[in-house]
Amino acid sequence: MSLIAQKLESILDPSAVVPWEALAPDLKAQISLAAPKATIKCAVYPSSPEELAEVVTCADRNGWQMLPCGSGSKLHWGGVAEDVQLVVSTAKLNRLLDHASSDMTVTAEAGLRLADLQTTLNTTGQFLAVDPAYPHQASLGGVVATADTGALRQRYGGVRDMLIGISFVRSDGKLAKAGGKVVKNVAGYDLMKLFTGSYGTLGILTQVTFRIYPLPPASRTMLLIGEASALSQATAALLASALTPTAITILTPATVAALQLGRAMGLLVQFQSIEVSVAQQSEQLTQLAERLGLQAISIHSAEEADLWQRLREQIDSAPSEAAITCKIGVEPNRAVATLDQIQQMTDGLGVIHAGSGLGTIKLTEATSAMVLNLRQICQSQGGFLSIQAAPLLLKQALDVWGYPGNALAVMQRLKAQFDPKNLLNPHRFVGGI
Repeated sequence: MSLIAQKLESILDPSAVVPWEALAPDLKAQISLAAPKATIKCAVYPSSPEELAEVVTCADRNGWQMLPCGSGSKLHWGGVAEDVQLVVSTAKLNRLLDHASSDMTVTAEAGLRLADLQTTLNTTGQFLAVDPAYPHQASLGGVVATADTGALRQRYGGVRDMLIGISFVRSDGKLAKAGGKVVKNVAGYDLMKLFTGSYGTLGILTQVTFRIYPLPPASRTMLLIGEASALSQATAALLASALTPTAITILTPATVAALQLGRAMGLLVQFQSIEVSVAQQSEQLTQLAERLGLQAISIHSAEEADLWQRLREQIDSAPSEAAITCKIGVEPNRAVATLDQIQQMTDGLGVIHAGSGLGTIKLTEATSAMVLNLRQICQSQGGFLSIQAAPLLLKQALDVWGYPGNALAVMQRLKAQFDPKNLLNPHRFVGGI
């Protein structure tokens, strides 16, 4: 047994300290993608915020660098960690702490899986309005750490808009919190927005509070298929109209084909409201499609849920060793043009959520030069391309994040303030943070 494991067993129950050799194969594979050259001694599973604080205090005292995670479903995203000795999992911090259904808020520990939370909320006709990758495995803390919202951002905003309170363990082991349990709480610094999308580099979340929403009584999805120019006009008209779609997602021809719905570019538009509103809005969109020469297909009931699930599975399916998944962002009014350019370069899958301009490209394989060309396309459209999952050699050859902005110095100062010893997720974030 390693010295690290021995010290941690003096803090935690021995069953909460798992040597590297005894970890589940799937988790070991994910950790190896995040920190392929690290000599990880063990993983720890504290079952309370206080236990987690003791673990981090011990790591701070001994200078151990840590790889925080929840369920580990997105550990293969982001940069490659170096010199990590310890994996710290919040998987056992998985309690639902408070569901204030009348106030439309919920508080839970960060290791609770999103799917389990949704099951509980659905019994009272409510839900957390996020649609992240790996929804059945993703933990709440992981959703916040990666700012992974999905298609529902069109109607409900991003994770930052729904997160109203957090508790976390600082890099020195001290417990801290920000925000509160009510929507209009404005006390203190807005650390919720700072921690959202920080990839666990500023602290380890222990508790999160979200605003939640009522389940819509009726739902229907319209699929428009046709030429890129017509879809661009349809998207612009839809965004400028009084219609209130829940999701607007542009699909490359390869994505439409993978869903067995055709061979042209597509536009998925979901309406959710009372039945009469859904029917009226769907009809207005159908009329718009007819004027632009687009094919319109109405999808509802079980077929609708199946369609969105199949789309998610196509994007989230386990990558092969050569596969590359990239997060992209462009100015929303250039989304269709961007995907049109991309599909001329590659037959990979691609989606962009029209309201935010954020999306995903999935390539079966690609060279560094191709990825750089795709990044150039996105940057020329006012956006970015970040590599989420890719072979190790490609991640080592390229800047994973490709951040073109001017805030790196500010981010580095924040990292130095929150984690001066660089113990949390080292080198995994923008600029090697």
